[in-house]
Amino acid sequence: MKVSVLDQSPILSGMTPYEALQQTTELAKWTDKLGFHRFWVSEHHSTKSLAGSAPEILVAHLAAHTDTIRVGTGGILLPHYSSYKVAEAFRVLETLHPGRIDLGIGRAPGGMPNVNLALNEGSHPNVEAYPRQVKELMEYLHGHDPHTMDVYATPTGETAPPIWMLGSSGTSARLAADFGTAYSFAHFINGYGGTRAMQRYFDHFEGSIQQKTPKGNVSVFTICAETDEEAEYLASSLDLAILKIEQGASRNGFPTPEEARSYPYSLFEKERIRENRHRMVVGSPSKVKMELEALAEGYGVDEIIVNTIVHPFEARLKSYELIAEAFNLKP
Repeated sequence: MKVSVLDQSPILSGMTPYEALQQTTELAKWTDKLGFHRFWVSEHHSTKSLAGSAPEILVAHLAAHTDTIRVGTGGILLPHYSSYKVAEAFRVLETLHPGRIDLGIGRAPGGMPNVNLALNEGSHPNVEAYPRQVKELMEYLHGHDPHTMDVYATPTGETAPPIWMLGSSGTSARLAADFGTAYSFAHFINGYGGTRAMQRYFDHFEGSIQQKTPKGNVSVFTICAETDEEAEYLASSLDLAILKIEQGASRNGFPTPEEARSYPYSLFEKERIRENRHRMVVGSPSKVKMELEALAEGYGVDEIIVNTIVHPFEARLKSYELIAEAFNLKP
């Protein structure tokens, strides 16, 4: 089974966005050496807790600082942008790093509602146009001229980065199937319904200029430590961070485990934490390996994408190292 990485460049409590991006760079180099398959970075706007607002720029930086790991976006929020411009940006990336670039796309706003207005000159993006944008994007990436205007995405080349449609619902699964893209389900966002969505993708997949057979993976919050007890301790900070996101509370960075352990949780908040654990895998290497393999089997995929947010950063590096050892990954 392939094991990959999703990193959201979390800004840990007491740290700066500069440090968060430096940590993402160090993590990319570390997981490249450990033998992980791909490394994706996300797009979030107007937030004080995640530093990755321009993943296409970060991909260029990370690809230049790694050797063999695939590098991509998880993902570009296509309704905000021109399909043609996105295609050209990724044709440049593919030309610089042929065979190593992934183009993950989504249609979420990437932040609070006003982000939509800021990114679209005061208007809301036309999400109804998303299917058309996907079709145009694929054609531009593969050297076609979808509107017969003698316009091509340059630089042209013999290879093209694959499109991965990202989603947390059956709707995105069906779109990926209809357009013949790869499909990635965000289990770390929605812990329910993912297996049905993935099955819908496999059942309805139609081949395209990109690929002839379906290809899927699933991403999940994962925290691994030497013992179950240590992993639970580290996971407490993510528990509190997700709880605060759900409550709409403003926060500056991800809390430390000490801050999480001293927080006065209500009975309702404790129940929400238990519910949110459906989006996580937490434990020792043997426990994590068993649960990740079971998750992949349930989804019918051969790749898991691990998203680890813990405090301090050294524990994040260690978590990926333990996972690599558990799965016997090879550089």
